[in-house]
Amino acid sequence: MRIDTRALARRVVCPVLLASAALTGCSRGGAAPTSAAPAPVPVVTVPAVRKTMPRTVRAIGTVAPSATVAVKARVDGELTGVFFKEGDFVRQGAPLLEIDPRPMRAALAQAQANLARDQALEQRAARQDRRYAELRDRGFVSADGYAQYRTNEVAAEAIVRADAAAVETARLQLGYSRIAAPIDGVAGRLLVQRGNLVKANDASPLVVLNRVRPVYVAFAVPEGALAAIRSRMARATLPVSAAAQGAGARAAAGTLDFVDNTVDPATGTIQLRATFANADRALWPGEFVRVTLTLDEQRDALVVPAQAVEAGPDGAYVFVVKPDHTVAQRPVAVDRTVGAETVLARGVAPGEQVVVDGQSRLLPGTRVAEAAAAAAAAR
Repeated sequence: MRIDTRALARRVVCPVLLASAALTGCSRGGAAPTSAAPAPVPVVTVPAVRKTMPRTVRAIGTVAPSATVAVKARVDGELTGVFFKEGDFVRQGAPLLEIDPRPMRAALAQAQANLARDQALEQRAARQDRRYAELRDRGFVSADGYAQYRTNEVAAEAIVRADAAAVETARLQLGYSRIAAPIDGVAGRLLVQRGNLVKANDASPLVVLNRVRPVYVAFAVPEGALAAIRSRMARATLPVSAAAQGAGARAAAGTLDFVDNTVDPATGTIQLRATFANADRALWPGEFVRVTLTLDEQRDALVVPAQAVEAGPDGAYVFVVKPDHTVAQRPVAVDRTVGAETVLARGVAPGEQVVVDGQSRLLPGTRVAEAAAAAAAAR
């Protein structure tokens, strides 16, 4: 078999030439090109602003009814009627319970009968007094003889007055057989069921009513706030807001109406109380609420969103976007936080852009872009 030496040479020489050309090109072109610069980190920023902000004191408080009545029986007897449902809101004067009224009705009838009898006797004694007074004046009856009839008439009048009092007492006892709500309030659990015998002024109530419109909120604040609270109470009414625990709870508005007369030396706090109209019954006795007492307002306060402030080993800081679109980590002094906003004592200037979302990917000097702009560029 004959071998084509020229073809074999081409197969060997061509790859060698190609490799040589590639090496030559690399040596002529110098170093390999560098990679592209990293993309800016998308963030959300807002400017620091100056605005009027309230000075507040925050605490945890407890809701208490403005009045509580333990309803008890005032007469003995069998509980025969219940006219409310447990947990109902009842109006003052509405019937709640009834104790068997028959014994009281009988006692009233007896007292009225006694009164009628003694009124008849009193009228007879009055006629005799008048008749014998005329006979005395004509000399037919001695003064001593007339005195007996006068005494009988006066005694009969006294007996009639006593009988009238007995009738009124019996009527009151009958009225006590039906128990009405003494206040507007919410009825608790019925503690004595229908059919049981109840005793007048027993230690255990039949039911407890709580007035929930208005309600009180009791809370304690540090004694350091006492001077400011007393000073401002002397000039104006201090507003208080209270919101139940849990997400979405709506704050109710009230006013501070009581400051206790003693600071608790064990805790260094002073007890306060606020009154809330509670027209919608949003606050319920016994629950814990978040209380905010507003002392006054600070004008031109430097404010940033609370979510812009981060906590570090050296204290609070924010990321500020510089004109070249890089960020600087700026330490700040936090004065207070009011809701979703934080008041700063120093650290940033009004108008500077602070990062409120995306801080977790940032380091000092990181290049950033607004999240909306970065998303549009990616598309």
